[in-house]
Formats: sequence, C-alpha cells, structure tokens
Amino acid sequence: MTRQADVVVVGGGQAGLAAGFYLRRAGLDFVILDAQHRPGGAWRHMWDSLHLFSPAAYSSLPGRPMPVQPGHTYPEAAHAVDYLAAYEQRYEIPVQRPVQVREVRCEDGFLCVEGDTVTWQARAVISATGTWWRPFVPAVPGQDVFAGRQLHTVDYRAPKEFAGQHVIVVGGGNSGAQIAADLAGVDDVGLTWVTRRPPRYLPDDIDGRALFDAATARRRALEAGRPDTGGVASLGDIVAVSPVRAARDAGRLIHRAMFDHLTEHGFSWADGTTAEADTVIWCTGFRPALSHLAPLGLRSPRGRIATDGTRATDEPRLHLLGYGDWTGPASATLIGVGRPAREAVSQISDLLR
Repeated sequence: MTRQADVVVVGGGQAGLAAGFYLRRAGLDFVILDAQHRPGGAWRHMWDSLHLFSPAAYSSLPGRPMPVQPGHTYPEAAHAVDYLAAYEQRYEIPVQRPVQVREVRCEDGFLCVEGDTVTWQARAVISATGTWWRPFVPAVPGQDVFAGRQLHTVDYRAPKEFAGQHVIVVGGGNSGAQIAADLAGVDDVGLTWVTRRPPRYLPDDIDGRALFDAATARRRALEAGRPDTGGVASLGDIVAVSPVRAARDAGRLIHRAMFDHLTEHGFSWADGTTAEADTVIWCTGFRPALSHLAPLGLRSPRGRIATDGTRATDEPRLHLLGYGDWTGPASATLIGVGRPAREAVSQISDLLR
C-alpha cells in the first residue's frame, strides 16, 4: 500500500512533536511515524530516579508550557512522558504508531518512506529519531572474556537489581554521574566509577536554563562571525543535580582513572592493580540513529550527514532534527528543539511552494 503526504516525520518523540506543531500551523499535509507503542519517546525508557535538568517552565515545547509537577522543582521523567502525551493530543498531531521505518529512498520524484505495511511518498522528510536507540560502547580489551553482565545506560532502571554485586560504571558525563550516584547510596551494592579524565562538574547553581542560554549565546556568536564561545562544553560535563551533588558532597562519588582492560572476573589497570566486578554499565553515550537514511547515500565516512542548519546539504528535501548541536544548538532538549523545528518547517514550506 502506498500513501502520499507533503511531509513525513520519522520519530514521534519531542523533536517530532515540535515539528508537528509547526507543520500543523503551516497548514501542510503531514504524518508522523513513530516506532514506539505509546507517546513519550525516549523519556519512557529512562531510569527510575531520573529528573529533568530544568524546572518545568524551562522544559517546554512550542505553544504549551510544561505544567509544574507538585513537590518537584525538577520534574521526573514520567512527568515529561505525560506532558508529551498531552501535547500530542492537545494539538491533534497525527502520529501513527507503532510503525517501524525501514528506509527512506528516492523514487519517482518523491522521498519514499517505507514502513512495516505502508510506503509513504513524501515531498519532504524530517528525520527526528534521536540517539537513544543507538547506544555506543567503546572497544575495550577483554570485553569478550568478562564473565559478568555488560549493560548500557539504556538498560539501567534501579539499584535494586544489583543487590550484593560490585558494579563498574564507565563514563564521566551526566548519565555516568547520575547512575553512579544512584548506586552509591545503596549499602549492599559495591561501586567503582571510572572516567577517562577527572569529572568536570558545572557550578552547582547551573541547570538547564543556563545551559540553554550558553547554547544560544554560542549560536548567536557563530552567526555573527564572532569567536566560538564553546557553548555548554566550556562550562563542564556534569550538571550537579541534587542526587549527584549529595553523593559528591558526602564523599560517595569517587572516581578512578579508566581501567586498562577487563578480565574474566573484573578489571585491571596498566599498573597491575586489579579489582573484581559482577557488572559493567557503559555510560558511554550514543550515536545518531540514522540507518533508515542509508539508501540516500548521504553519510560521510565519519557517520554524519552534512547539513546547513537542519537541512541536508545534498538533499534539500530532507531535514534532521533533534540530534544535538549538529542540527541546532540544544536541539536535543525539550526547550531547545523549538527553534530548529520552526526553521525546518519554514524552509520546507518555501520548498514546497
């Protein structure tokens, strides 16, 4: 079966919904295809203790502020899920789910988006699949001989499943610090937190509001031809949310240098020091989930697609939204995705006219 639309959006998380808001306002015929069974995007799959970095007022999509969650300055992930579900319903955004998009290809003058049962012929496509679905684990010697469990951030839910175990948490970013802090507060869980460089905490008074401001200032500087301010990366790697701050200040969040290799029952440093472990949690980041775009042949050897803003340089009918600074400053955040979504839809409207 084949159907047609002006625009097909691949991905129904926060970036897809922001695009949907502006597509509806522009009066374009569009559909959003989401692989998940229910609304909420990646927020539905986060660990139990996760809170947003910003207050609700600074965690909103275009048109509708996120309601305050009673008793919480920084809303829980479940509150974000409820917000996204309500947002989708309020603006009557046409999301079809679950639809697994297999590929996007050029055919008969259209961008053809092939789903499980239907192929859509689109005049333009917005890819908004994010990164959560493509976890990255670095190659480390000994991974194939380690007899314990190896998990990634995407697999972690709560400390209770690690009772009586010693856990290695690998990674010096936000997820590594937050999961290490989560485990550090449990008496019957042993923890070793390893990072490639000493953790860089942002000042305690900085939250998502300041991060958005830093990203915006960097964008404005670059657009004006001024020197790069460095954006968020210039401030540090770890937002000191209250659980992280509490664990750090209590002396429970102690890092060690990255180990040299894994052994059958643990890990070893270059100086010969060893330690035993039952589980490794790789908090080592993500890569853009772009396999559906492979038939277009746009990716460089480094895995990215060249873009001008959100628009693919070599395929002006394709826009990429929500993958981070690569496709718009802070575009992987709730508050930051609105501006690039608006700009993408504006360019698509001009193109279709």
